Amino acid sequence: MAKSVVLITGSNGEIGHSLIERLHADGRYAVVSLDLTPAPSALREWCTASYTGNIMDRYLMDQIAAHHEIAAVFHLAALLSTRGERDPELAHQVNVEGTLNLLRVAQQQSARLGRPVKFLFPSSIAVYGLPDTGTKRKVGRIKEEEWNVPVTMYGCNKLYCEHLGRYFTHFHRQLGALANVARLDFRSLRFPGLISADTVPTGGTSDFGPEMLHSAAKGESYACFVGEDAQIPFMAMPDAVDALVQLLDADRDRLSTTVYNVGAFSVSASQIAARVKAAFPGAEISYAPDPVRSKIVDSWPEDVDDSAARRDWGWNPKYGVERAFDEYLVPSIRKRYAT
Repeated sequence: MAKSVVLITGSNGEIGHSLIERLHADGRYAVVSLDLTPAPSALREWCTASYTGNIMDRYLMDQIAAHHEIAAVFHLAALLSTRGERDPELAHQVNVEGTLNLLRVAQQQSARLGRPVKFLFPSSIAVYGLPDTGTKRKVGRIKEEEWNVPVTMYGCNKLYCEHLGRYFTHFHRQLGALANVARLDFRSLRFPGLISADTVPTGGTSDFGPEMLHSAAKGESYACFVGEDAQIPFMAMPDAVDALVQLLDADRDRLSTTVYNVGAFSVSASQIAARVKAAFPGAEISYAPDPVRSKIVDSWPEDVDDSAARRDWGWNPKYGVERAFDEYLVPSIRKRYAT
């Protein structure tokens, strides 16, 4: 029996690399990858097909759909928050118009096959917007429907795309001749800051944690761009990949919403620094808060309420803060820079 095909956009990124490796090891799915740059040879070996191109290229997307009977889409391609603030119009084009193009393709595939194509969408805690740190500390863990007033273009894009996904799942073309065709099955995760042991940080707004680790492992001093009390939730990359695969496999009848918070552990910049210094005693960490980037981090919640994910599809992270640092992050990052 042929394996179900999953399409992964943004496949060369840190989530994409880990997800492709996981799906290859799992053996149940045939992976089709898409990224702006050619896939590395190691990734190509794990894929049925690899495409190089832009998610806004309608012709390319239609060709991929014509050549592969896609059962699920992991839409990972995005322009992240820091770059999105520098070029908000480009962020809108990539994050909204690109997503709408993928939703269109998945919907057409659903109608053609007569069954819903699953559409997995990584969203972000950037969809939240707290007005000040006092309010942030007071409200604590935040539910999905609370404080949806983002302060970045990236957060606005993600929140709007969540609504687009809900529309395509429940209401697409609800008037007219196509009202009864099969609709896609949109499933979204609001990820906290993600920390990977296998890739270097790329300047994301939540990267102050991994940047501390990598700088210490290289023997370099690090000036943190947020204050020492800045706190947001984080997650180790293996848990992020687990969450995506678990939500892919979840029974639709058990899902009470299209968008889920997922959490793992919540730590402040100073708590991360303490763990980094314990692992690398010579680490030099100071604080030089950037007024804009630190304000963005301060607008994100200290923690998220992920009880819906735990109830509906059994979400339970494997990596708390101690295991994430002691067993996953520190050994791998230390090995990376050992010379």
